[in-house]
Amino acid sequence: MQMSTQSKIIIGCMSWGNWGKQFSTKEQADMINFCVANGNITFDHADIYGHYTTEKEFGKAFAQTGIKRENIQLISKCGIQLVSENRNNSIKHYNTSKDYIISSAEASLKNLKTEYLDTFLLHRPSPLMHPDEIAEAINTLKEDGKIKSFGVSNFTTSQLELISSTTNVAVNQIEFSLTQHKAMHDGTLDYMLQHHIQPMIWSPLGNVYREDTEQTFRTKKLLSSLAKKYNVSDATVLLAWILKHPAKPSPIIGTTNKGRIEASNQALDIDLELEDWFALLAESQGHEVA
Repeated sequence: MQMSTQSKIIIGCMSWGNWGKQFSTKEQADMINFCVANGNITFDHADIYGHYTTEKEFGKAFAQTGIKRENIQLISKCGIQLVSENRNNSIKHYNTSKDYIISSAEASLKNLKTEYLDTFLLHRPSPLMHPDEIAEAINTLKEDGKIKSFGVSNFTTSQLELISSTTNVAVNQIEFSLTQHKAMHDGTLDYMLQHHIQPMIWSPLGNVYREDTEQTFRTKKLLSSLAKKYNVSDATVLLAWILKHPAKPSPIIGTTNKGRIEASNQALDIDLELEDWFALLAESQGHEVA
């Protein structure tokens, strides 16, 4: 069986269910088909999405698409315990115990109606996590064929080193954008580049369209000019800015708008000129580089 390779632009499914669009099964199946037809074959999930309901809804819809499992990639995450009618929790907390990691992966497999996950992540670092216990869980899941690769999400460099000391970390999902580029300066992206860890980027558009500030005003003004230069949308330029980083990040886009998905894919064909890349950084920072 030939396995699919990860799409560079990843489809985030957090808002497909009751945390957002509340898609019907038919609407989800249509969206899956649309994404796959446009080359977006990697779908990002977490057990908590939709208060532990979105994975199951996606699995039901995927079963109706007729798409072969090996032609897509499924990512999921575990570790966050929400206070929810679907969980017996009295306070939000993290659980990274061996038994919990294994049971969470198995629940995701059942809900997504699949025999394996392409990538399985710890959603947040816990102050109580132990690398040996995590390694035992991940090794068991890999040996049983339930996950292909392991990763983390929102981990610092020291936390990456801790977990990497006992098991291979293939992915770290982090926040990174033109308006939130801390990972570029605190060593996070440097570490991932050095150790061949795939950066997956959540909130890749930053706060450009969410806030009206001096920063976003400056940024949008230049974005508008560059969008005309490259003949794409402003948001496409923002993704192209991320894609130029040598660590080869993969943006996770949360939009359910088909036109915006198509526009996002256009970023793959743009290589921002060096001075344009730094001009955007300067506008975001409010000053040129040192």
